[in-house]
Amino acid sequence: MKRLSVLAAGLVLLALVQVLAPGVRGGAQSDLPPSNRSFRVDGVDRTALIFHPDSAQASKTPAPVVFFFHGHGGRAQGAARRFRIHTLWPGAIVVYMQGLPGVQGITDPQGLKPGWQKMPGELGDRDLKFVDAVLERLQKEYRTDPNRVYAIGHSNGGRFVNVLWKTRGDKFAAFCSASGQGGRLLEGVTPKPIFIIAGERDPLVPFQSQSYSVDLVRKVLQSDQTKAKVDGYARSERGINGTELMTYIHPGGHEFPQDALPMIVSFFQRHTRH
Repeated sequence: MKRLSVLAAGLVLLALVQVLAPGVRGGAQSDLPPSNRSFRVDGVDRTALIFHPDSAQASKTPAPVVFFFHGHGGRAQGAARRFRIHTLWPGAIVVYMQGLPGVQGITDPQGLKPGWQKMPGELGDRDLKFVDAVLERLQKEYRTDPNRVYAIGHSNGGRFVNVLWKTRGDKFAAFCSASGQGGRLLEGVTPKPIFIIAGERDPLVPFQSQSYSVDLVRKVLQSDQTKAKVDGYARSERGINGTELMTYIHPGGHEFPQDALPMIVSFFQRHTRH
């Protein structure tokens, strides 16, 4: 009788584990180990942390791809732990990119910490070439959807997202830039859906410069402010050719608001490349 009780308890425990671990099945990836991959770009070793659904290679449905770019001095592993885009969108291939030293930062004038190029042509376009190499590898190794490729960046990473928009806009469906103003870099970009996050008390990137970027994007997308939909700090404005300007203007500083992350995923999910 004791053996039957132990067996029954074991079966109950197994059932509870399966219920409490949804990442194990259905192509989800929250419990899957990431793949730390290396790429040789212009003679330099670059690395990226890749989370992918267990069905990404065999599935008949191509998977979307999301690139994440950390702030100046950040690490791909830290970004994965903090932002966990791969758990918010388990069906996507999520790539946390690793920057390199060599770019001057606001708090790192010597450029000793990892970062991203701030302008097209800077540092031989090392980071743009890195993105090209990673995307090419993903398209060869997995079933990816070329019409659903996205980029998120914070701070210096957010600035680099704007560089991507300027130079690689044709490859992406939508962007998200947090605390990383684009300024005049955004003049003449191809209209694309963009999610912009800015803190009104940002001590590193002045809010005035970030507001200027938002105004430039409004002109590019020709969005209609009078028909904006507002939900708390979030504001959505429809633009031309199916584009959308989503802003999340919060009263904080340079931080990336965690409650904006599900909104970003939903924003990406409703936009594909045309």
